[in-house]
Amino acid sequence: MSGLDLLRLAFGAVRAHRLRSVLTGLGVAVGIAAVVLLTSIGEGVHRFVLAEFTQFGTRLIAVAPGRTTTLGLPGAIIGTTRPLSLDDAEALRRLPGIEGVVPLVQGNAEVEGAGRSRRVTILGAGPQMPSVYRFDVAIGGFLPPDDPRAPRAFVVLGSRAQRELFGGASPLGQRLRLAGEPYRVVGVMESKGQVLGFDLDDAAYIPVGRALELFDRDGVMEIDLLYTPSASVDELVASIRRLLLLRHGQEDFTVITQQQMLDVLGSVLGVLKSAVGALGGISLLVGGVGILTIMTLAVRERTAEIGLLRALGAERWQVLVLFLAEAGVLAGLGGLAGLAAGMGGARLLARPVPALPVHTPWSFALLAEALAVAVGLAAGLVPARRAAHLDPLRALRSD
Repeated sequence: MSGLDLLRLAFGAVRAHRLRSVLTGLGVAVGIAAVVLLTSIGEGVHRFVLAEFTQFGTRLIAVAPGRTTTLGLPGAIIGTTRPLSLDDAEALRRLPGIEGVVPLVQGNAEVEGAGRSRRVTILGAGPQMPSVYRFDVAIGGFLPPDDPRAPRAFVVLGSRAQRELFGGASPLGQRLRLAGEPYRVVGVMESKGQVLGFDLDDAAYIPVGRALELFDRDGVMEIDLLYTPSASVDELVASIRRLLLLRHGQEDFTVITQQQMLDVLGSVLGVLKSAVGALGGISLLVGGVGILTIMTLAVRERTAEIGLLRALGAERWQVLVLFLAEAGVLAGLGGLAGLAAGMGGARLLARPVPALPVHTPWSFALLAEALAVAVGLAAGLVPARRAAHLDPLRALRSD
């Protein structure tokens, strides 16, 4: 009996009991569909967050006030023994390997211009922000490199803030009032959209010194550093710590590299993937139990058929392979149905919720199908061995 004959017999047995085969494969299909759908969402979220973290570059180091581990987001920590100052930013700028420095202060205030008013996010930043964050100016220019303690009252608008206040007219050179104080518009940033829930387009960018006065702060919320491609991150972090320890007298700050942020993200998504795998594993286990039950019944119902095969010269291993092939076909067909359902569900989910990123790696789809077949073979092994070890004469007399 050739391998092709074995496959024909296996598919024939599946077709002969279609309803039973469908119900058996359904358990595997549900498990594979659940794993594929949830993993597609998880992989999509991973790619989305990774793109959010890296769209400003991959050579960033954040220094935040307070001896606490944070994600490096502005305003993550605001209480500390000694705040980070503009002098700290200037000292960090002089370190070897530092390409750019951006001290940050964030808040919100009312902006009035062209007879309209709007409450927007106010971001106090240094003049190197466009080069550090890879965030270009669409028209005009960015904040000039004034004395950080006495900067001129210039403002750069986000694209949405400019559109809401000035419509289609150019705002360059126009005056507006920010929290009641006069400012002159010197530029408009390119559209950047939302980053981790923060709308960079609906914002106004002013000199960090003026933001400190506006929000009555003693120090900046964060200092972001761009380092050169040839710099050693570990050595640079050590240099930053030494410098700030000399200036502060104690380690009342936190230095966070972008890789640390991504490691935290990876650990969180790793837990998510483990949970998804556990859920899918339970569903596949149920499907495997279903295949075991059905194959055990099949051996009992087809005892005479097994005896006839043995009488015609079929070896025990051929009978074993025949029933294993039937179990594999059941699981494989169920797995394909699950793949179609999971990938189709992921695509359908992306339509009503376009902000939810979904992505199904083909390598994972193939792995899921292989897993389904493996579950089927494992579940069918015991019934197949029982069929292979039946006595031919007794099997023939059982009909």
